[in-house]
This record gives sequence, structure tokens and C-alpha cells, in this order.
Amino acid sequence: MPWRPRPSDRFYRVIVRTGLALRRLFRIRVIVTGRGHLPAPEHLGEAPSGPSRRVVPGRGAVVAITHFGYLDFAFAELLLWWHTRAQLRFLVTQAAADHWFAGPAVSAAGHVPVGYESGTHAYDAAVARLRAGEYIAILPEAGVSRSFRVRECKTGAVRMAAEAGVPVIPVSVWGAHRLMTRRHGFSPARAWRAPVRIHVGEPMTVDPARDAGQATEELRLVLQAGIDACIADFPLAPSPGAWWMPADLGGGAPTDEERQRLDAAEGPRRAGRRRR
Repeated sequence: MPWRPRPSDRFYRVIVRTGLALRRLFRIRVIVTGRGHLPAPEHLGEAPSGPSRRVVPGRGAVVAITHFGYLDFAFAELLLWWHTRAQLRFLVTQAAADHWFAGPAVSAAGHVPVGYESGTHAYDAAVARLRAGEYIAILPEAGVSRSFRVRECKTGAVRMAAEAGVPVIPVSVWGAHRLMTRRHGFSPARAWRAPVRIHVGEPMTVDPARDAGQATEELRLVLQAGIDACIADFPLAPSPGAWWMPADLGGGAPTDEERQRLDAAEGPRRAGRRRR
């Protein structure tokens, strides 16, 4: 059982500043559209600076992020920090929370662990935090999409938003998967001056009476539309058959059908087991 420190604003700011330093080190270009769809800063229209965003009850949101690589979450996190100094609380696996090294960081950053057998406790905790005014970040695809198309999404994001009475903010990230994803480890050469494109979609308000499956499919389509917008003006031209491009655009990634077959062959992810 790892040491579990209390959530710390100072620790969170250290994590963010480390990410910003790495971005500057590799001169990564982050290009954002749809920034106007993000919640207004709590600083009366002024540019946010200094300490973290003040949490205000009734001002929470679910931030739904695409999941093509292992660093997508980090760029979404930096975007919210730039915009409002917001701290994102991620739903993380219990395996990460129990890890001897990652566990204390997960706790100090205030993230929400999802249990091995049931996510009920995590769901209830996330809804309570949303009502309190926090931003809960979710990767609704529940796994990296190796086709680099938005895969089937879990209903948790829209159900939480509906129950807490907060919007879902769709954040599509393209290009971060070039830096690090499944079967492609981190490469300083690829990271050097790499572009990362982010598109923020219009917030979704979810009616509690609406079918969660239909609302989730709408969210998936919005996230994919954001990816399409990112690809359309991505400043890096791919070579024919580039591994980081979807198959339907001439890339070398698996098709959605191949992705489904590969995912099925691997089976569900279990505690203590890592996918390669």
C-alpha cells in the first residue's frame, strides 16, 4: 500500500510546470482552436495567473478527451491550465493508485481511482466533485485507439454530466500520439519541434432523461469531428503509409475492423497486466 498524501495545490503546480518545461525543451508547438468553448475564467475576464482556479459550486464540467496516445491527457491538462489555471481531476486505474511510485503522485494530484472490480465508488466521488465545481477529465474510449479514429466510448462521461448537471466539454487531441503511443515509444527526434493540434468542441448539455447510449454516440461523433478538423490543417505532411495516420487517409494504422479484432484478441485489461 503506497503512501497517500492529501491533494496539494503546490504539488499540482509542480507537475504542470514540469510539463511546460518539457514542452519548451523540445519546442513542441501546440495549436488550439475552439478555445472560446472552454469555461470562462473565474478572474472577471482577466488573464488567469498565480494560484490555481478557485472551485465554485455549480461551475464544474466533464472534460472528455480523445485517446490515441499516452500523452493526450497531458496536453489537455496544459490547455485548461493555460486558460483558467484549472486543475483536472482524472479517473485513473486502481493499479496506478496502488503503484509504489505513481500512487503518491495520483493522491497528491487529487485524481479519482477506479476500483478493480467496480467503478461505483469512483463514479459517485466524481459526481460529488462535479457538483462541488471541479473539472473531471475522462478518456471515454477507455483505451488507446490504435486506428487513430475515435473508437466506441463508455457512457460514464455523459451519465456523470447528466447527474451532476454540468456540461461535457469535448477535447480532441491530434499529434500527441506521434510522441508516444502503443508500440511506438517516446522518441526525442519525433518530439523535437513536433506540432500538437487541439480542438475544443462546443459543450454538450445532457438531459438526464435522454438515453445515455445515444448521448455517448453524439459525443463520439463530436470528438471525431474535432479530430477531422485537426487533421485538415495539421502543419506536418505525412509520408505515404505513415504509421501515425488512419488507414482511410492512406496511413499505416490498422483499420477500425482490424483494431476491433486486435482488441478482442487481447481481451479485457486486468489489474497488474500491461498492454503493449
